[in-house]
Amino acid sequence: MTKAPPAQRASLPLSTIFAFAATSLPIQAVTIAVAVYLPRHYASHLGVSLAAVGTAFFIVRMIDIPVDGLLGWVMDKTRTRWGRYRVWTLVGAPFLMAAMYWLFMPADGVGTTYLIFWLLVMYLGTSIISLSHAAWAATLAPAYNDRSRVFGIMTAVGVLGAATVLAIPIIAEARNMPDSGNVATMGWFILLLTPIAVGLVVWRTPERIAPEVPGHQFRLRDYWSLVSRPSMARILAADLCLALGPGWMSALYLFFFTDSRGFTTGQASILLAIYILAGFVGAPMAGRLAMMISKHRAVMVTTTGYSLILMSLMLIPKGSMLIAIGPMFLAGFLAAGFGVLTRAMTADIADEVRLEQGRERSGLLYAVTTMTSKIAGAFSIGLTFMVLEAVGYQAKEGVVNTPEAIRNLELAYLIGPIVFVMLGGACMIGYGLDARRHAEIRRLLDERDALYTETVTVETVATENAIIETVTVETAIVGRPNPGR
Repeated sequence: MTKAPPAQRASLPLSTIFAFAATSLPIQAVTIAVAVYLPRHYASHLGVSLAAVGTAFFIVRMIDIPVDGLLGWVMDKTRTRWGRYRVWTLVGAPFLMAAMYWLFMPADGVGTTYLIFWLLVMYLGTSIISLSHAAWAATLAPAYNDRSRVFGIMTAVGVLGAATVLAIPIIAEARNMPDSGNVATMGWFILLLTPIAVGLVVWRTPERIAPEVPGHQFRLRDYWSLVSRPSMARILAADLCLALGPGWMSALYLFFFTDSRGFTTGQASILLAIYILAGFVGAPMAGRLAMMISKHRAVMVTTTGYSLILMSLMLIPKGSMLIAIGPMFLAGFLAAGFGVLTRAMTADIADEVRLEQGRERSGLLYAVTTMTSKIAGAFSIGLTFMVLEAVGYQAKEGVVNTPEAIRNLELAYLIGPIVFVMLGGACMIGYGLDARRHAEIRRLLDERDALYTETVTVETVATENAIIETVTVETAIVGRPNPGR
């Protein structure tokens, strides 16, 4: 019997990609609200000490980190008539919505225990949705360049969610409303947006469950085999640094731009909105750059440019919005490419692993990658807040900090991110899984998938019709009508 060569996969239509990217809206809105506004709200408006807030975030992140590995493993093993990652996207939404209500609309007098509990619920919801979304994207776009395109659009759409959150304090200040109500408004926005975005993704996006080769079962020691791969080890190190740098800045952003650069909270939010909105252009452009020079080289270009821009922030005259707009836009433009490129590169590694092991490991690989981001998140808030308190900086409203404390704030805001981002770019030197290598991997995968599907079908025709139906469901696109059936 002659086996036909695998068919060339067409690029995904933009309408499908934009519908799929809807989940990025609430996830990015949560990310910016939690990284920038929520810690300050608990420290300034609710009176929880800086050290207590930092400790709460650190504890939650440390608890949350191993959960991702378990979630990724379970997701990869999930097989239902509605799909694999689609089901988990639905599961994560209620957790996120509950956390938005209790975490962003707390009663007066809440303490560290309350903050820790609802942060755990929130991170569980965001982990489930983020992991399922990233792993689903890897199976949705199997081609090397198509992945850069999909992840770029996902990031660009997420910018809109983050920008809406940033608009809340800007509008509040323009209407002379108190800052204390901003966080509650953000919570309501995310709570209402989540079911709409998740519903759109589940309704409009197909999901393909790849066939599996029998014989390989995942064992605990296989975690090490995944993270010790040269390509994956580089991704993990880069992702840790590229999350820690901007995350460090996010935790200190409002303190830096108000106390050091002389902006109001509303003006600082406008500049942050410019930084975030620049990603709407920067994320797709990072994908385009990756198509021209490969993903790992694009990481090195964006990290170098970003670090150079950060060096110029201290040159901004105090309170000068016009001068601040330029460097903030450029920094946001370049930073948007970090996550786009590393997540697309992780999808390429997932193909390499599936070729070797015969099993889908996208969820597990993204879980491992997300662990590094969570470690960075734990240290970016926990460590920086502890450092600020140790050097004499005070966050409570009405307190006037000394020039020495302001100087320490400036050093903490700039030195750490520049060092970490440059280290992240350096991790890509000598990276080997480029477009040519990935094309060979995809060719072998497509040939094996076609052979596996054809062989099973021929063998089961002579035995039991029910098995044929099982194979058909397993290899068909789940969630959309199949014209061939």
